[in-house]
Amino acid sequence: MISKPVPPPVADEGTFAPAGSLSALMARVTTGDVAAFDRLARALQGPGLRLADRTLNDRAAAEDVVQVALTRLWTLAERYDPARGSVEGWFRRIVVNLCLDRRRSLKLVAPLEAADQVASSDPDPYQVAVLTDQRRQLDAAMASIAPRQRAALAMFHGEGMSMAEIAVLIDATPKAVEGLLGRARMELRNLLGLDKQP
Repeated sequence: MISKPVPPPVADEGTFAPAGSLSALMARVTTGDVAAFDRLARALQGPGLRLADRTLNDRAAAEDVVQVALTRLWTLAERYDPARGSVEGWFRRIVVNLCLDRRRSLKLVAPLEAADQVASSDPDPYQVAVLTDQRRQLDAAMASIAPRQRAALAMFHGEGMSMAEIAVLIDATPKAVEGLLGRARMELRNLLGLDKQP
């Protein structure tokens, strides 16, 4: 695909022209008519800038967005489908999508003074000790249950497999796997003393 050279940016903000004339200009833009693009850009630039400025609340960023939107209007003109809406509507969608992309790409920056208030990302030693102890208890309980139950639990909870997938692997029905998992969970709860807690 041969790309069209991009016309120079439009200087004034312009106003909307009658809808029919914009459609006619757009039809000419799809053929590479630079004069038609210039007139179309002048009509769309002002309203596009106001929309972008309201969306971003940043005039400089809005001007950047509108320039990119006008470039896309020129380079992607053949994608415009009048059956799907007006030229103004298509241009507005381009502007809004660019604004949303820009907002998503912004990273919030905290002032340097706030850095001394940032909590450590290292895990809390107490939580690490509790989790380590819980893991040790769970491993001991898992070692105590029947191997078939242990395998079913590992596949279901550890690997995220469905009961039907497990049934194929252990040569059982999904209903039998459901029962196997239920018995394994009850036995684990009993071994871990979870049923005895208030």
